[in-house]
Amino acid sequence: MSTTSFLLWLFVFIFSMAVLVKSSDYFTDAAQKIGVFLGVPSFIIGVTIVAMGTSLPELMSSTVAVFEHSSQIVIGNVAGSNITNIFLIMGITAIAGKEFTIAHNISAVDLPMLIGSALVMTVMVADGNFMLFEALLCVAAMVAYMVYTVNTVKGSDPESGRQEDRGQKIARAWLILVLSGALIYIGAKYTVKSIIRLAELLSIGEAVIAASAVALGTSLPELAVSVSAARKGNPEMAVGNVLGSNVFNTFAVMGIPVLLGKVFLPGFRLVITPFMLKTTIPVMVVASLVFYFLASENKINSWKGWMLLACYAVFLGLLFGTSG
Repeated sequence: MSTTSFLLWLFVFIFSMAVLVKSSDYFTDAAQKIGVFLGVPSFIIGVTIVAMGTSLPELMSSTVAVFEHSSQIVIGNVAGSNITNIFLIMGITAIAGKEFTIAHNISAVDLPMLIGSALVMTVMVADGNFMLFEALLCVAAMVAYMVYTVNTVKGSDPESGRQEDRGQKIARAWLILVLSGALIYIGAKYTVKSIIRLAELLSIGEAVIAASAVALGTSLPELAVSVSAARKGNPEMAVGNVLGSNVFNTFAVMGIPVLLGKVFLPGFRLVITPFMLKTTIPVMVVASLVFYFLASENKINSWKGWMLLACYAVFLGLLFGTSG
C-alpha cells in the first residue's frame, strides 16, 4: 500500500466531509425558512425536499453504477443506506437532540410506508431478479407517497410581512437551498470516492464496500442534515428526513436506475448477489421493524439512540464477519 496515496485520499475524505457538513447546515436553515414562508410543516419539508435532496448521492451513484456495468452496487447502496439511516443516523440524531416528541402522526402513514417499502423490495428481489414492471411500480409508489403526504397534512400559517420582502426572502432561501444542495452532492461524491479508494488500499471486499463504505458515504448528507436539525430544535425535520430518505431510496433509487438501464442498455439485468439476499436485505427489514416500534409512540430519546447505535455495531460485525 502506498503511504502517499493513502494520505492523499485521507485528506480528500476530511476536506469533503467538512464541505458536506457546512453545506448541510445551510441546507437545513434554508429548508426551515421555506417551510415558514409557505406554511409547510417542518415534517413535510423533511420528508420531501430535504429527503430527496440528501438522497441525491444514492440516486446518482446508483445510476452511474448501472451505466458503468457495476449494477451490484445499486442494491447494496439502497439496503446499506437504509440500515445506516435508521441505526446510525437516527441513533446519533436521537442522542444529539436528547428526548423529543414528534407532533406529526407518523404511525398513520409514514411508518407503515417504511415497513411496506422494505417488504416490497424484499419480495421483488427474492428471486434474484428485478424486472422492468417492478422498477415502474417502485417509481409510481414514490410519486404516490409524495403526493399523498403533501396533500393530507395541513400547513401552518405563512410568514406575514410585506409581499416584496417576503418574495425576496423566499428567493434567497431557494437560492441557498439549491447551492447548498449542490455542495452536499459534491461533498458526498468525493467523500464516497475517497472512502472507496481508501477501502481498496486497505483490501476490503467489494460486497462489503457496497453495503458499508458506499452506504455510509452516501448517507452522510442525511447524517449532517438530521443532526443539524435536531440540534437546532427541529427534530421533526430530522425524523422526516430519515423516513423520507428510506422510502425514496427503496422506491426511487431502486426504480429509476434500473428503469434507465432497461431502456438504454440492451440486455441489462440488475446484479443481485447471494450475499445481499442473505445478509443486507434481512437486516434492512429488521432495521425498519425496530424503528417502527421505537417511533410508534412518536417519541425519540437518547436511550433509544444508543440502542440504535448498538444495532449498527452488530450489523457491521455481521457484515465484516461474513464472506462477501
